[in-house]
Amino acid sequence: MSEATGQPQEEDKKPNDQSAHINLKVKGQDGNEVFFRIKRSTQLKKLMNAYCDRQSVEINSIAFLFDGRRLRGEQTPDELDMEDGDEIDAMLHQTGGAVKTKKTQVGD
Repeated sequence: MSEATGQPQEEDKKPNDQSAHINLKVKGQDGNEVFFRIKRSTQLKKLMNAYCDRQSVEINSIAFLFDGRRLRGEQTPDELDMEDGDEIDAMLHQTGGAVKTKKTQVGD
């Protein structure tokens, strides 16, 4: 009779509840690591905002990268096929960065 109450289905869901969450590491350029546990379906903007709050930086001043690709806030770990323990890089935006070089002329 317990099968009719749906209890076995609930037991089946318990392992899935654990895998519904993912542990991610955000690593800054300074080597500082911040760990997060979020649902696989949660938009990454929640993690990004929390990281920036903890580091006391503006969200617009940080680029978040996963496997070398820039992340968008509306993406989720599921969409990106992230696995437990994956690392996200937090890089400071560089403004400017032009290098002034000496002009050389032909015949110098």
